[in-house]
Order: sequence, then C-alpha cells, then structure tokens
Amino acid sequence: MKLMFVSDAWFPQVNGVVTTMSTVIETLRNEGHEVDVIQPSQFYTVPMPTYPEIRLSMDVWRVGEKIARFKPDRLHIVTEGPLGLAAMRYMSRRGMSYTTAFHTKFPEYTNARFPFVTVPFGYRVMHAFHKHSERVMVATDSVRKELEHWGFDNVVTWSRGVDTSVFRPLDADDENPLAHLDGKVAIYVGRIAPEKNIQAFLDVDYEGHKVVVGDGPSRAKLEAQYPHVHFVGYQKGRDLARYFAAADVFVFPSLTDTYGVVMLEAMACGTPVAAFPVSGPLDVVNDGVTGVLDEDLSRAMTRAERLSSDDCIAQARSNNWEKTAQFLLRNMVPANWSQQVQKVASAEGAQPSV
Repeated sequence: MKLMFVSDAWFPQVNGVVTTMSTVIETLRNEGHEVDVIQPSQFYTVPMPTYPEIRLSMDVWRVGEKIARFKPDRLHIVTEGPLGLAAMRYMSRRGMSYTTAFHTKFPEYTNARFPFVTVPFGYRVMHAFHKHSERVMVATDSVRKELEHWGFDNVVTWSRGVDTSVFRPLDADDENPLAHLDGKVAIYVGRIAPEKNIQAFLDVDYEGHKVVVGDGPSRAKLEAQYPHVHFVGYQKGRDLARYFAAADVFVFPSLTDTYGVVMLEAMACGTPVAAFPVSGPLDVVNDGVTGVLDEDLSRAMTRAERLSSDDCIAQARSNNWEKTAQFLLRNMVPANWSQQVQKVASAEGAQPSV
C-alpha cells in the first residue's frame, strides 16, 4: 500500500512526535508498504520565532505537487503547521479523504508563552484545522474526551509503543553514565521549554541529584538559575536508555502533553515515573505500580522510588511499535482519488464552450 505522511516535525528535531512517526514509518516500510514523507528539509525554511530549532516551511505550494506525484492510497497529516495546512487544503478542496493527528496541545502551549492568546481561541483554530479530517487520532482516552469537550466529533484513539530492544535496564557490561553521582538520582528527559513545566521539577526539595537530559530555548537560563542541576544535553538511542536505567525515578512534570512516550521509555528501562495526575500520565502510568501521580511532585518522587522495576518493564513490553503501526494503519482511510477525478470532470463540463 502507498502511504503518505505530512509532518512539520522531523529530524533533526528531537521530540515525541518525531520519535513516534519515524519509528512507525520504519515499521510500515519493513512490513512492505511504500511510504513517502513530506517534511521540512524538502522546503525553504525559516526559524520559528522564539523557538529557532523548529523550522517553518515557506514554499508550501509544492505540497500539492508532491501529493499528486506520489498519489498515495492513504494520507495522514501529522501536524498543524504550514505543511500540514497546505496538505489539508489540497485534500479538502478536492473532496478527498485523509486523517490527522492531535499530538500537541498548541492552545495551552501558546497561552503559556503568549497569555493574550486564550485557550478557547486556540481550540477554535484547532477545530477549524481538523474539521474535514475523517479521523483525528489522539494517544489517549483522556485527550479524546478533552477534544470532544471542545466540539470535536471525529476523534479516535491511537496508542504508542516503545522499542524494548533499545530501552532496557543496564547490561552487565554497560557503562553507567551517572556512576559519578553519589546517592539517589531523579531524571527529566525532554525539551527544555516553558510548556514542559520543568521548573516544577527543578524547584522540588530532593535529597539526591537532579539530571536534565535534553535541550531547548530555556536551557541557558535554567542552567544559570539552577547551578546544582546536571544538564547533559540531548542523548539518543542506547545512550539515552542508559540515563533512564541509571536513575532512581523519572520525573514528568508536564501539564499539557497528550501522551509522553518518554514515560514508556523510562518504564522499559525499569525506572518508575513521578508525575502530576493530568491527561497523559493518567493514561500511561499505572498509579502505585509503575509510577505515582500526585499534585505534590516531591511526594510522587519519594513514593515512586520504592516501586518495582519489574512491574515497570512488564507494562512497557505490552506496548510495542508493531502493534502501534497496525493501529495507525487501521485508523487511516482511503484517499478516494476517484473523487478528485469526478470533481475535475464536473468542473470541465461546467465550462462554456467556445
């Protein structure tokens, strides 16, 4: 089957969307599907204001050409950025079918950065983007219910996975990247940005070391503000897994993530999760078994450290990428190219003869 994905989030970005989609696409290709991806490196881009590591595509009129040339059997729009918007318009204007995804709570993210942009206004924009989609895919039931509250009526769930061949406990011959730190270690992995609420973690009074893995627009400021916290930058693959596995607890302070693949990655390494009881963690963490959810993050961290690594690993292993890829494929819909042919024929038939 010919599958096309349109995503404004792609390498070299490091985030959950890129991790999820790149792994799923690789899995689909390994299963014999022909897959094409429309992504920013194929276009002229400019840095996003206030977030330069994200590149915004400018010459998006070429999106339609790429779709028409590849002629996918099914098309999925991953993000609501310039490329996603161009693909949505191309497909909608031709009466063709496609699916979309809601990975990121942009209304809340935007409001956190620019308070004058209200959350209700943000969801009106999101609703306008997704309203012609056959199915809007979300990671959890909690997010589905939230979108339905904002008037969405075409939402379906699509679970996530983790590669347990990479994310696993430390092997006997593995180097422990945190061996130089005496005592307990709490770790955060992700973008260092205001919307991640990382300061809630950094402000916790913790009898041990705090390690931050990742990068982002707030790193320099927070590194200066919290000199006793260990900032180690981006880590990938097995290097990242070793950081997860060497920690006593993984802290997920976000209040706005729709899922958080990093929680599954931590569990796969045998590290329990401490988080707030909000959408994302509520759907991923088995409270009291694979992590602790509490409005008091310090209390959640202390209690989570006592949980069984084996229970964490068992939950992670029940979420594999093959299952995730098949779930996505079942949610995608035929593009209906015949519909476009009919619309073109109708338009030509309506033209007056000369």
